[in-house]
Amino acid sequence: MNTTRVTIYDQVDELPALPEDNFFHSRQLMLLCKQTPRHKPLMAIATDGEGRVVGHLLCIVRYRLSWLPPYLYTHARIYGNNHCEASVFGRLMEAITERLQNRVLYLEVSNLSEKMFGYRELRHLKFFPVRWMNVHNSLHSRTPEERITDRMMKRVELGLRRGAATKLVETDEEFRAFSKLLRRHNWLKPRRFLPDDQFFKKMMEGGHCKIFITTAHNHVIGCSVCVYSENDAYLWYSASRRKSFAPFHPNAVTFWHSIKDAHANGYQHIRFMDVGLPFRKNLYRDFILRFGGKEVSTYRWFRISIRWVNRLASWLWRE
Repeated sequence: MNTTRVTIYDQVDELPALPEDNFFHSRQLMLLCKQTPRHKPLMAIATDGEGRVVGHLLCIVRYRLSWLPPYLYTHARIYGNNHCEASVFGRLMEAITERLQNRVLYLEVSNLSEKMFGYRELRHLKFFPVRWMNVHNSLHSRTPEERITDRMMKRVELGLRRGAATKLVETDEEFRAFSKLLRRHNWLKPRRFLPDDQFFKKMMEGGHCKIFITTAHNHVIGCSVCVYSENDAYLWYSASRRKSFAPFHPNAVTFWHSIKDAHANGYQHIRFMDVGLPFRKNLYRDFILRFGGKEVSTYRWFRISIRWVNRLASWLWRE
């Protein structure tokens, strides 16, 4: 008999004691989202018959509003499976789906530990898989200089010789320049969700991330946001002025600094969180791989609350 019980919490101060090693499912991130406009975090916690926590997942509900292009909807996002056993993960996802199925346009699950993890459980809940690409760079056995391609290293060195330089964001002026570049870079990408500035500020102030900017001739031409969890670095957001400042190679210089910083601080890997669909031609993926990373095929799972649309999408992305 399955005695696992799942409880969903929407108040941080009601949470029981939880492991805090995984930032993406932590009390800290839940509190951060609680304080950020257009975010509503929910923590699903599974306990056994003796009341011991056997698994937990943080689900972040986001409220999206835009005038150009015009749209208004909510969606929910879960990053990874947080070391849950597949059966416990299934119970947690069942509770989250039941709670949100008529309150959000769609649910999305990404960054699972293995490609086939939770396949049966998510299929049972009417989620459908979309093939996706993950890229991560190992930092523990060889140095970044030993992994980067000669062509990419020459590009980085050329950008540095021409005056590009990367540094941590430290002042309010630097933070505003970072935010302006990030939002300008993404404003024509309607699927790309950018949190309020308050989210980045509080995450940085809490020591959970580093924000880097690359400058050239007093212009901010590149930026990246790296989050740290379980001895790994995650490059979560990035932007650059790669066309107007192409001779400085802002993407290459910014990413190289992010990788070098993660290696210098003893992290085992740096993981690029949004590489994209596994098209034969994916310029962003090919660019990242030149730093010496490893390409891994995986799934992102979606469930659309409009049933006939979900059935249609499941058919379109059938395997």
